[in-house]
Amino acid sequence: MPAITTPLEVVKRKFAPMRRELPKGLTAKVDPKAIQQVEKLMKDRGIKIVDLRFVDLFGMWQHISMPSEHILNYKSIEHSIWVDGNGFDGSSIRGFQAIEESDMLLVPDPLSAFVDPMLTVPTLALICDVYDPMTGMPYNRDPRYVARKAEAYLKETGIATQSFWGPEAEFFVFDHVAYDQNQNAGYYFIDSEEGAWNTGLNNGTANLAYKTRPKEGYFPCPPHDTLQDLRSEMVRSMIDAGISVEIHHHEVATAGQCEIDMRYNSLTRMADQVLMYKYIIKNVARKHGKVATFMPKPLFGDNGSGMHTHQSLWNGDKPLFYDEKGYAMISQLAKWYIGGLLKHAHALMALCAPTTNSYKRLVPGYEAPVNLVYSARNRSACCRIPMVSENPAGKRLEFRSPDPTCNPYLAFSAMLMAGLDGIQNKIDPGQPFDEDTFTTSKKIPTMPGSLEQAVNALEKDHAFLLKGGVFTQDIVDVWINWKRTKDIDPVRLRPHPHEFYLYFDA
Repeated sequence: MPAITTPLEVVKRKFAPMRRELPKGLTAKVDPKAIQQVEKLMKDRGIKIVDLRFVDLFGMWQHISMPSEHILNYKSIEHSIWVDGNGFDGSSIRGFQAIEESDMLLVPDPLSAFVDPMLTVPTLALICDVYDPMTGMPYNRDPRYVARKAEAYLKETGIATQSFWGPEAEFFVFDHVAYDQNQNAGYYFIDSEEGAWNTGLNNGTANLAYKTRPKEGYFPCPPHDTLQDLRSEMVRSMIDAGISVEIHHHEVATAGQCEIDMRYNSLTRMADQVLMYKYIIKNVARKHGKVATFMPKPLFGDNGSGMHTHQSLWNGDKPLFYDEKGYAMISQLAKWYIGGLLKHAHALMALCAPTTNSYKRLVPGYEAPVNLVYSARNRSACCRIPMVSENPAGKRLEFRSPDPTCNPYLAFSAMLMAGLDGIQNKIDPGQPFDEDTFTTSKKIPTMPGSLEQAVNALEKDHAFLLKGGVFTQDIVDVWINWKRTKDIDPVRLRPHPHEFYLYFDA
């Protein structure tokens, strides 16, 4: 009786050539020179473990580890992890496969390699693309694949060859956090030695005062700022991992709000770095007995954490957003790009501010960018044109409404697609708004007031995302369904502690 060959075994034998049949504008990741550099790095740094990392649909890093010998000991690249990949269960990952189609493959990108600065055992991290072993093609719901397609589509349009991204992801560092929610109770408790509420604390230890008053954390020196050395350690760890860092500082809110700014980079690479950034910040904080959170609004009555996202388009070495004679020295192309961001802003928020908590931040006051206008310098506008330099290379737009709970691969791609739609359709953003939007008597359009409104907007307005096959209808549908069933309904259906204060004696 002849041996039975399964379809999967057939595909595995053909996987290497099939994987190179990528959509237009994309190239395979099998680069022998890059692989040789990774192997040299592993030998030079005495790497013992290799960590394969990938992102789920909603932005959380996942990983699987293996001994370094598994990477180094192969007969040919065609029969190595660089081509064959490593299998995993896609049905156990949020937003991925059903259980009857669970087998997936991780294919590492050698250009993403970095030595993990957080781990004791020498470990090399490799960011992976996800592939479907039954087709040999990139997996449709892999957010990194969406980002790669967005970059390829930009070139295909002929508008630009490159986009650059510079997110400012803010975060809090707390000393204690506890929370619970069950049938008969729900609460959270946050504490920080910097918290304004601790000025009167007397728990048997010395209270050394210098607590940061609400909205006054930007940015006094120590001893008010107790986190200087902690942020510096975070910065040095990021640099060790290959991230270029520009600046760090305390942010506006009391209780340890911080910001560390990375130097701009290309879309997919910056999305990689946002996940590296969050990973390093959380682990350095934990090392010192603290906890970092990127939750947009953990504290009532003070500023929330956003992710103001700087973006620009280039043709080769020519910046396309600069015009010496334009408003705020931006070009007509940049204005149309802004027009796209403003037109699609409600739908964008479902991807860029994707949690119910995001809309506790997006309220008037607290420097929150809720107004659908653009302006030079005005931080109450959702789209700002920084005026810190007259250098054409520094001319960019800052979209201020996203927050760091987003999946950066999807959020950056969505913003790019909205901006390109603005350029392609010459969408006029209207006149700039250079007065205080919070005190004006003029009627101004605003961002959605809830995640439900944003998701409803995405359901109606997502054709711009589907251009060039960058996003697919499948991803949009999965995202909308997940947000409604896993985010909106669970919060909507539970009593809120403040409701007891308001209504218990009714």
